Amino acid sequence: MILIYTPKITSRAKYAFNLVFRDIYAVKFEITTDRDRFLNYEGPKITYSNQPFADEVFVQSKGLLFETGILDQDISVFNWKDTKAFFSVGPKSALPFDIFSAAFFLASRYEEYLPHIRDVYDRFDAPASLAHSYNFLHQPVVNKWALHFKAVLLQKYPDLIFPVQKYRFISSIDIDNAYAYLEKGFVRTIGGFLKSLAKLDIKGFKERLAVLSGSQKDPYDTYDFQLDLQKKHNLEYLYFFLLGDYGVNDKNISVESRKFRSLIKSLADYAQVGIHPSFGSNGKPALLAKEVSRLNGVINREVFKSRQHFLKITLPDTYRNLIELDIQEDYTMGYASDYGFRAGLCTPFFFYDLDLEVETALKIFPFAIMEGTLKYYQKISPERAMDHYRAIIDEVKAVNGIFISLWHNDSMNDRELWKGWRKVYIDMVEYAKPDGH
Repeated sequence: MILIYTPKITSRAKYAFNLVFRDIYAVKFEITTDRDRFLNYEGPKITYSNQPFADEVFVQSKGLLFETGILDQDISVFNWKDTKAFFSVGPKSALPFDIFSAAFFLASRYEEYLPHIRDVYDRFDAPASLAHSYNFLHQPVVNKWALHFKAVLLQKYPDLIFPVQKYRFISSIDIDNAYAYLEKGFVRTIGGFLKSLAKLDIKGFKERLAVLSGSQKDPYDTYDFQLDLQKKHNLEYLYFFLLGDYGVNDKNISVESRKFRSLIKSLADYAQVGIHPSFGSNGKPALLAKEVSRLNGVINREVFKSRQHFLKITLPDTYRNLIELDIQEDYTMGYASDYGFRAGLCTPFFFYDLDLEVETALKIFPFAIMEGTLKYYQKISPERAMDHYRAIIDEVKAVNGIFISLWHNDSMNDRELWKGWRKVYIDMVEYAKPDGH
């Protein structure tokens, strides 16, 4: 067991220590303010304060973990080893920066509580982040810092045992629109035909007619392809279903559709499923509750996973609403406009409510990259996409984290707008799958 001395035990300090020692290292530790107990302890020990006692591992505190309230932070980012760091401290410290304050700043999403410019969908987006501004968004810096600190601890305490962490891959699929033409209802179907005629889109008109007549498969129906790949490689799959009422940004199939309900049940037999809270439900707890209840009713079991449609998070409200509905895991932590590690992490961690100064029971699973980010935001061709996937996967593998990809059922149809991207998905799976799969 590692004993940590700190002059004051705060909620922030406990969270930061939990993040590093429990969530990343998976080692036992205790925190104490008892100077005599600490000095007499003969096992591995760390001082987190302004000065060390003797020759134990010392991490100098920058002060953030002993503050209250949300204040502007004086942050100066500097190059350190193979990454970046901030909250620099004096030469006596085991690391040249306060790893616990820096980790807390990123994991708590401290900067998202400070004044910032939001994007067109009212989101905190990548360009507003410290990681994007200083070019470390594409690295899981907290995990990398933890590896360096682990080496420091082992050098001082070579008998200290760290459990072996294994790399994992989760292929997550958002089903925003289950079918291109099927199950749209009379009004939307007729509207689709008329829209094709108005645009002189004869090909689209004929395709819609062929799908509705049963002579051609719906182009968004890529589920057999996904299932075959899942079985071939014994992969972890996770589906998020949009079950919101129809709206400008929520255009999925009605939950009353028997075919759609059958699809959800079928996929739930082979993979984990979660709710994809609609754009319209964000900030409206009653709508969110209705959508979660719908999915509960379809799969006949409690839903405890979620990912926000449009990746729309407003802290702390979005997560508080999920907690109220007993959602245990959220997979929204990432950006639309750029890929990488929004919280600096590729391992799950718990949401810290900065307003209430409390660690919650909601576990955050950060995703690393979305296919739409490459195609729509960064204008990257399918021929170049794997360069980016390989780079981000290598970063996760290097720290034995969890690589979570984000795709959509329609982006795997290998036609028109998404021509060539099915191969990208196959290549990504081949590269990302753990050894032995």
